[in-house]
Amino acid sequence: MADPVFSRAISTTHQGTNMKAVALTRYLPITDPESLIDVTLPDPKPAGRDLLVRVAAISVNPVDTKQRAPSSKVEAQPRVLGWDAAGTVVAVGADVTLFKSGDEVYYAGDITRAGSNCELQLIDERIVAKKPKSMDFAQAAAIPLTAITAWEAYFDRMKIDLGGKHRGASLLIIGGAGGVGSIGIQIAKIAGLKVIATASRPETVSWCKELGANHVIDHSKPMRPQIEALGMQFVDYIANYADTDRYWEQMGDLVAPQGAICMIVGNKGPLPPDAFRAKSAAICWELMFTRPRFKTADMIEQHRLLTQVAEWIDAGRIRGTLKETLRPINAANVRAAHTKLESGRTIGKVVVAGWGS
Repeated sequence: MADPVFSRAISTTHQGTNMKAVALTRYLPITDPESLIDVTLPDPKPAGRDLLVRVAAISVNPVDTKQRAPSSKVEAQPRVLGWDAAGTVVAVGADVTLFKSGDEVYYAGDITRAGSNCELQLIDERIVAKKPKSMDFAQAAAIPLTAITAWEAYFDRMKIDLGGKHRGASLLIIGGAGGVGSIGIQIAKIAGLKVIATASRPETVSWCKELGANHVIDHSKPMRPQIEALGMQFVDYIANYADTDRYWEQMGDLVAPQGAICMIVGNKGPLPPDAFRAKSAAICWELMFTRPRFKTADMIEQHRLLTQVAEWIDAGRIRGTLKETLRPINAANVRAAHTKLESGRTIGKVVVAGWGS
């Protein structure tokens, strides 16, 4: 059963003007036109540390498709998904100190609250940053969730030093051409790591190389011979942005003694830890919703890291990962974006932008 906090929908008790939104009431296959529907909902009002953002563009991520996965559950009120957005602040709560109306921002959001697939969204200022000046809203919407995930995986979970203490250490990124891998390659290079990314098609291999991967190997084939062909026995760090169960045994074989691995996809079956225990290797999980979900004392770190990522983008140290934009934001286009993501063949990010007339 889903965590009940994940099922919180926008309140419809506020009396005011109505905004457009894409939502669900039933959990259906994406081929069903009722899986995501166009609705109107009352405009929310900010309080406390919340910003009210007029959403200009959204991006889709695996969390969207997982939260929408078919089940027998029925929502009493429309539930809005979406955890990647860029837009403009139109109002602020009484306790807001970091932003003002008119600021252009980007953020990933909080899975315990209504998502970004709506014209107006409430979002805690501590997980928001001003969007990169060099990007339009669609380009900016492709960045937040993946950048937060990669940053936290490296620097918060595996304790890699951003300042260069681990410069030259090897990092294997499983799933290099996906959303997280695409930004993750670039952030890892800024930290001075030697990046070995995985990809299995000519177009994804090319994409990983364009983003700065030192080497690209094929994750559809045994990885040890490919690592050894690079003159390496082990890799210091492994970031698995794909399938935990599928690559578990290979990660245990390839991770260096006293190295670390970090995963973002939950395992489906029991996984033996013996290979990792023998190497005293750290096993980490990264979920970028942890800080906002539990209102951790360091929740503002997401504001800070997104601010740094925006600076790197504007300085030309990170390039955008947007590969396709659908317009406008409506149920049909959000369903199309989910379909593309569920195909497992997307490169970079898919964005849906603009609400139309």
